[in-house]
Amino acid sequence: MPAPATTAPATTIGAVVLARLAAQAEVLAALEPAVRADEPDAVHRMRVACRRLRSALQTYRRLFAEGPARELATELKWLGAVLGQARDREVLGERLLADARALPPDCRPERTAGRLAAWFRREGDRLRPEVVAALDSTRRRALGADLAALLADPPLRGRAGRAAVPEFSRIAAREQRRTADRVRTALAAGPGPDGDTALHEARKAAKRARYAAETAEPVAGEAARRYAQRMKAVQELLGEHQDAVVAAAALRDLAAGTDPGTVTGADTGTGGDQGCADAFAYGVLYARQLAAAAAARERLPEVWARAAGRRLPRFG
Repeated sequence: MPAPATTAPATTIGAVVLARLAAQAEVLAALEPAVRADEPDAVHRMRVACRRLRSALQTYRRLFAEGPARELATELKWLGAVLGQARDREVLGERLLADARALPPDCRPERTAGRLAAWFRREGDRLRPEVVAALDSTRRRALGADLAALLADPPLRGRAGRAAVPEFSRIAAREQRRTADRVRTALAAGPGPDGDTALHEARKAAKRARYAAETAEPVAGEAARRYAQRMKAVQELLGEHQDAVVAAAALRDLAAGTDPGTVTGADTGTGGDQGCADAFAYGVLYARQLAAAAAARERLPEVWARAAGRRLPRFG
């Protein structure tokens, strides 16, 4: 009598998550020379790799023994924060310089853009040594070694052996609910500092949900891609809001003369009229940032509605 046919086991969630970690670890290591060489966009891409690694370790933390994965996530947060300071200044610079050049002639756009460009150069010169020092540190080397050790001998729990697609669907639904809670909180808070903080938290939740779906894409296909795209739209809208809030705060400091890059009439030797002209231009830019933040808040219900569907996390 022939032996009964056997069915190959479904791909496990543990195997897919480990593949995601391995791929992002490779990206992280490959980008280090580019960051050291100060190549365009290298800091941004390395920061994203840190975030994707950390997000996977947090979102799928129950697949791993608690100690090693949690410690590694903490170290990735540290490296991402160091890279983030430099990257945030890049984003702020690109945004404000583009807006400054579009100012009306009576705001002296080229002069304003020149002042801002000089400030951002000084900020870059200040922050770059901190990034290089972090890459040279024993802490960074230990992070790389710990990540390699986790991938070589993964501390997986039993639940890592579960079929991938049903588990990814369950986790995507959980992340969708988590994001929905934060979006509701943000909308209820309304404009103002509390609302800005709540919208930033909603952005982080949407990003984590997006990354969770990206991890699932190799096995969940188009359904996971659609989920990731909807969450990315929410993330990007709230990113626009956050960028506008940060830019407005920087411009407020510049106009008040409290930022290291501020140039006032007293320190240029050109008289108070020049300082007033700078402050006026910064005020115009400030108003534009407030308008951009308000526009993003107004669009959030519409954009979130496309990511809130109950069927969206059903990957199987």
